[in-house]
Amino acid sequence: MIRFLLNQTLQEEKDISPNLTVLNYLREHVRKTGTKEGCGSGDCGACTVVLGEVVDGKLEYRSLNSCLTFVSALHGKQLITVEDLRTKESLHPVQKAIVDFHGSQCGYCTPGFIMSMFALTKNTPNANKEDTYEALAGNLCRCTGYRPIVEAALSLSQEAPIRDQFSDYERETVEKLNAIGKPELEHHADGKTAFTPTNSDELAKTLMAHPNAKLLAGGTDLALEVTQFHRDIDKLIYLGHVEDIKTVNETDTHIEIGANVPLTDVYRSLEPHYPDFGALIQRFASLQIRNQGTIGGNIANASPIGDGPPLLIALGATITLRRGETAREIALEDFFKDYKVTALQASEFIQTIRVPKPLPDQVFKAYKISKRFDDDISAVCAAFHLKFDSDTVTEVRVAFGGMAAIPARATHCEQALIGKPLSLTTIQAAMTALASDFSPISDVRATKEYRAETAANLLYRLYTELTYTAAGNTIETRVIHYVS
Repeated sequence: MIRFLLNQTLQEEKDISPNLTVLNYLREHVRKTGTKEGCGSGDCGACTVVLGEVVDGKLEYRSLNSCLTFVSALHGKQLITVEDLRTKESLHPVQKAIVDFHGSQCGYCTPGFIMSMFALTKNTPNANKEDTYEALAGNLCRCTGYRPIVEAALSLSQEAPIRDQFSDYERETVEKLNAIGKPELEHHADGKTAFTPTNSDELAKTLMAHPNAKLLAGGTDLALEVTQFHRDIDKLIYLGHVEDIKTVNETDTHIEIGANVPLTDVYRSLEPHYPDFGALIQRFASLQIRNQGTIGGNIANASPIGDGPPLLIALGATITLRRGETAREIALEDFFKDYKVTALQASEFIQTIRVPKPLPDQVFKAYKISKRFDDDISAVCAAFHLKFDSDTVTEVRVAFGGMAAIPARATHCEQALIGKPLSLTTIQAAMTALASDFSPISDVRATKEYRAETAANLLYRLYTELTYTAAGNTIETRVIHYVS
């Protein structure tokens, strides 16, 4: 049985298909049609809802795309839709702001914008313009009415903190959610099964018994099997309640990230140590997607254009793989074997990712080249990790995404850099050597010639930035992640 709060009402669902999305549940089962379907792939934000979850005794709110979320992910959480914001007496302050600033035109996208703004008021009550842009970047307005929408959102920050019914009932809501308890391990309906383990031991045992089951973390990619390709997933293992792989632990030398940690939280863990990694995570996708998508899923998906693996490879990250009671640790660069082929054995899953902390005299730079700045897939993603002794490169790791069937290191390029002074001559030699590392292909995102030239030019950009900063100048981190 799946138990959750729909606003303040306890819902208990026994006969809901594990393949049913929250979007279709809302529209077809409980007749809450304010949530709209625009794209069915997490690109437009029209279907945005907000989930409330108890974290350290308090409610934490996150926006997400209901078209990519299965109902089985709702257990123990509060689901809030646009219909829930208004009280009998008045509109919610977010809704009123949209009205006052004329932020709705055709109105189709408006519920999604409102829910993103609602989450913003809860998480960043004194939001500035940059916070607002980030919160709304995953919502598209086909009428191009962004200015009044942004102004409406900014007006709310001037009234912060906003008191509403959700603030008034927070303690009661926390008590209701805590009373729901852990989910049942198995949920059967419509000839399909969803397993919901609550720790990694239970996950390992379940996956050993059902090696063909699909692992579902954020679902930002897997859900497309249902919503876009109209395929059934007969067995799902939902990872959202596996708490011991949802944690981040730091030692003196490493940051250990559970595979089930959402990208939003990965940002908080890595950005203080590697600002470029943090800046690039903010460009992974919209906030809704980053709230759902996990670092383990980004790796296990094994996409050649995934943004996480090149950066992690350059940093020398390792991953722990578990099968039953056996665990093994391998270098992330050894995980990828061929296009969509990995080192995972049957019934094996990614448990943790270990990222070394930066050492003195090390430099890490990362670049994403895409057609749009926000919410777009990379044509080329590059990461450079270098250590210097004076001006000589003593250690180097260079990795690229989008240049081959897998994310991979550029070993010829590295050899051209190691032991050499950081000079224009050295960089030009590395640019030439890079041509021996990859044979990129042409596709809808870029031609092979564009990819090859861009990858080489990113080396030159690295040299330019490092020599510029060595002269005492400062580069704003967000600026360097430019759009081609």
